[in-house]
Amino acid sequence: MSEPKKTKYDRQLRIWGEQGQTALENASICLLNCGPTGSETLKNLVLGGIGSITIVDGSKVEIGDLGNNFMVDEKSVGQSKAKCVCAFLQELNDAVKSKFIEENPDTLILTNPSFFSQFTLVVATQLVEDSMVKLDRICREANVMLVFARSYGLTGFVRISVKEHTIINSKPDHFLDDLRLNNPWPELKRFVETIDIKTPDPVVHKHIPYVVILVKIAEEWAQTHSNNLPSTREEKKEFKDLVKSKMVSMDEDNYKEAIEGAFKVFAPRGISREIQEIINDSCAEVGSKSSDFWVMVAALKEFISNEGGGEAPLEGSMHDMTSSTEHYINLQKIYQAKAEADCLSMEQRVKNILVKVGQDPSSISKPTIKGFCKNARKLKVCRYRMIEDEFSNPSVTELHKCLASEDSSAIGFYILLRAVDIFSATYKKFPGQFDGEMDEDASRLKTIALSLLSEMGCNDYILPEELCNEMCRFGAAELHVVAAFIGGIASQELIKLITKQFVPMLGTFIFNGIDHKSQSLTL
Repeated sequence: MSEPKKTKYDRQLRIWGEQGQTALENASICLLNCGPTGSETLKNLVLGGIGSITIVDGSKVEIGDLGNNFMVDEKSVGQSKAKCVCAFLQELNDAVKSKFIEENPDTLILTNPSFFSQFTLVVATQLVEDSMVKLDRICREANVMLVFARSYGLTGFVRISVKEHTIINSKPDHFLDDLRLNNPWPELKRFVETIDIKTPDPVVHKHIPYVVILVKIAEEWAQTHSNNLPSTREEKKEFKDLVKSKMVSMDEDNYKEAIEGAFKVFAPRGISREIQEIINDSCAEVGSKSSDFWVMVAALKEFISNEGGGEAPLEGSMHDMTSSTEHYINLQKIYQAKAEADCLSMEQRVKNILVKVGQDPSSISKPTIKGFCKNARKLKVCRYRMIEDEFSNPSVTELHKCLASEDSSAIGFYILLRAVDIFSATYKKFPGQFDGEMDEDASRLKTIALSLLSEMGCNDYILPEELCNEMCRFGAAELHVVAAFIGGIASQELIKLITKQFVPMLGTFIFNGIDHKSQSLTL
């Protein structure tokens, strides 16, 4: 990556690195409807250096758009909204390729479904339910990622719809270091055996790495506890007391680190339940059309059963700790050597699997396999229900749970956001859209919402009167402040999907701007 580009994108490169930035620059995005919600979503991606954008919107800029969309001005009135927004976004980052199509997205979905197959991801904003269902089918068939976003008065939602999204670098907020203190391999054991933690030299004693201290004491503990590590609260306390008893002075930071890090000895050996589920997934039974991710998962499964001895490949990284330089460097070399050996084993297994299924054995690069090994304990697989399935057959258990909660406003808005689309299809307008019909619209909306609840098997739930009234008061307006928030959430999820870093939201994200609350509903 060139230095000017590194400077330009410096802050975000610190988050998702050059690999993530390259993925963004290679991505092509299609936006349906460029009102404030769509424009705000795309603005964040353009500033981040997305490869190319295509805006689809058949409407003209009206006077009302000047109050909620900063990407149009008075000169834009009467002109193509897609053209004006496209020109504004191009000014923000001239490295992004941009084009616009003056066509109604609903019409495009009906008449030209193959149009969407050219994109990496489609962002569909302000679509009604019928168009959402149709577009979801199209994008899944074309294997194109899809994100829905909508703002409606003081509420809104974001919903991802992808058949399957696999993540190697999930970047969890908190994760246990891969030091294997609870299951040291032979080379680490041999190194630990060369160090005497009973040394009479006080300077040497306070510079023994805590990794060595804990492996030594864990071994001592196991010898007197039937080869078991501490498991109960009492045993864990006893183990920490044993570590503390080895201190010769109160200023030994290495022993303080050992006491603080003692929980790493107590951690269960082997792989997590989540990784176990991934390696046992039916997709891990690979074939000629399997993705790189699942080929590497198949190799991981073999590795865990053989060389790994029940463990994933070692990450090989070590954080700073109180230690003599000599001990730290030797320890670092041992961890790196083990990680490299594990990676080589994985490389060979990946090649063997590729040959077996008739794929090119060099099709998965060494850096890709190395990155997979480094993050093998943090793999994630996300699968999303079709919108149509969620609408026609929502999880009754989850529905009742949401409805019975103390704050049921999120599920209330979810129901009403569906109800307004049924209202619109029936009465050819949105509730509250025209003056003087508020009371009648509120009554009709409530009837539709209750009918929806009945279809979902939730006859006992009474929809709060004030929520129906608020939805009518919104009159289907897009408020800029809500659109900007929904657009921010949507663009954040888009970046996760494109870079394949971090874990995207599951379910439907509902924003309640009245009470400043949000909730994700997995229905």
